[in-house]
Amino acid sequence: MTQGGVDDDVACAVAAADACVASRSPGAGFGQLSAVADAVLYEGYLLYPYRRSSPKNRVRWQFGVLFPRDWVEREGPVTPGISGSADSWYQRTECLLRVRQPRAVVRVRVRYLQMQHKQVEEAGQDGRHRPVESLRADDGTLHLTFDEAVPRETEHVVRLDDLLGHESAVLVGAPAGEEIEELPGGVGRVVRRRAAVRARTAVVAERLGDDVCRLRIRTENTGAAPDPRAVRDEALRDALIATHTLVGGDGVEFVSLIDPPADLLGHARECHNAFTFPVLGGASPEDAPGEGPGGAPDGACGPTLISAPIILSDCPQVAPESPGDLHDAAEIDEILTLRTLLLTDQEKREARATDPRAARILDRVEAMPPEVFARLHGTIRSLTHATLSDPAPSAASTTSPGPASTARAERPAWWQEGADDGLSPTTDTVPVDGVPVGAGSRVRLRPRGRGADAQDMFLAGRTAQVAAVFHDVDGSVHLAVTVDGDPAAELNGWYGRFHYFRPDELELLEPPVSPDAAGGAEPLEPSRPPQERPEQPVGGPGKRRSDGRA
Repeated sequence: MTQGGVDDDVACAVAAADACVASRSPGAGFGQLSAVADAVLYEGYLLYPYRRSSPKNRVRWQFGVLFPRDWVEREGPVTPGISGSADSWYQRTECLLRVRQPRAVVRVRVRYLQMQHKQVEEAGQDGRHRPVESLRADDGTLHLTFDEAVPRETEHVVRLDDLLGHESAVLVGAPAGEEIEELPGGVGRVVRRRAAVRARTAVVAERLGDDVCRLRIRTENTGAAPDPRAVRDEALRDALIATHTLVGGDGVEFVSLIDPPADLLGHARECHNAFTFPVLGGASPEDAPGEGPGGAPDGACGPTLISAPIILSDCPQVAPESPGDLHDAAEIDEILTLRTLLLTDQEKREARATDPRAARILDRVEAMPPEVFARLHGTIRSLTHATLSDPAPSAASTTSPGPASTARAERPAWWQEGADDGLSPTTDTVPVDGVPVGAGSRVRLRPRGRGADAQDMFLAGRTAQVAAVFHDVDGSVHLAVTVDGDPAAELNGWYGRFHYFRPDELELLEPPVSPDAAGGAEPLEPSRPPQERPEQPVGGPGKRRSDGRA
């Protein structure tokens, strides 16, 4: 139910956006991004076991939340950063694009959730309704009071020439509303209420070269908090939740800020993003034919971007084996599915009553065919083709080689028994700039731009100490390091949790000191019983993924 007069501007903006969305096919222009964008939108929306009573579902919506400015700055200005887990009143995306055709067009789609409070009300004998936490209808269905959310999106399409030096803004808010659902038997009703969300997005472009521009997109919550001292749960009613932006266009391609071409490295470093970070969308270079997105041999480019409050790598993908969203994209689908199937009947009834999305998850996992479930068990994406080798002919052989002696693939060394004999992570060394580096060495971290772990890039330039050298099953080598100044370094070392870098990502600060010269090396971890000591760091070199999948 829209408030008369006050919310007319917001209602008109939403009506125009809804008409725009309805007029096109689903995902048009952003088809390859739709699954990833939805995963971002609903990440953490409702976590296993999907029940209202679960503690983890009582503190919700931690990413991309844009509150009214007077609420979020009640104790001082916000500190800009790319972390979308920090509460703010705005997001700023800056990215680079190349102009490939005249009369280029830019498309910006802003997406978020609008909080919707679901209140269960019991009917009294006097005809009035009173709010309750739960109510069972005559048909046996349980209804629970809970906070839901409604997805919102607004698309802004504008010619690039019109953005050069001129800001183009669009309202992206959502109106207040109320819907009432009467329950069977007249026992009560469910009332869903939404407060108005006021917001705008402004887009402007700056020409940096003949065919290179910087695009700046800023989304702000322009509303005022009803009570600047309200608790966070109440302030969420006036906020944009899980806010993120999709960027595309016609006649343009976007430049990776993680792996930019060499000639645009300086411009990429001058892009300042706040509470969000843009990455390329679409197929990864490994999946696309040719040299990669945009065909650029040096650096990565692509037709779309997703600017998200959750740190992603370029070209993120949802695993094709995943049959549906479980609202926990970093978790393993098979584990969540099995655990969900093991919920008791009472727990399932509560989950279904908590939220319609939880009910759909239960329906999906209970009706999952065996062949679909089998695909969740695991897959391999990173194996390379085996190299064929021709066996040397025997000196005594005088006949032509037959089928049994034709070229065949060699068995990988790491599949052979004893292949790791003689390896010692705490004493092995690996050359860095011609100097042996091992446990105890002091280094500076220099993550490579292409293919680097997105999180490692935030450690660029930091100093660290090598804890161990690990040989991976694919023949590569990674060094486990503890970062200087990390307050959790000692605890992580005790558990065997480190950051991992390749030798070419390290810069040696000083030659390693031998244990004899140092009077005995510092142990990697505090002394404790052997049965409690980890054999190798948890989350070792296998943490890196080359396919960019979420």
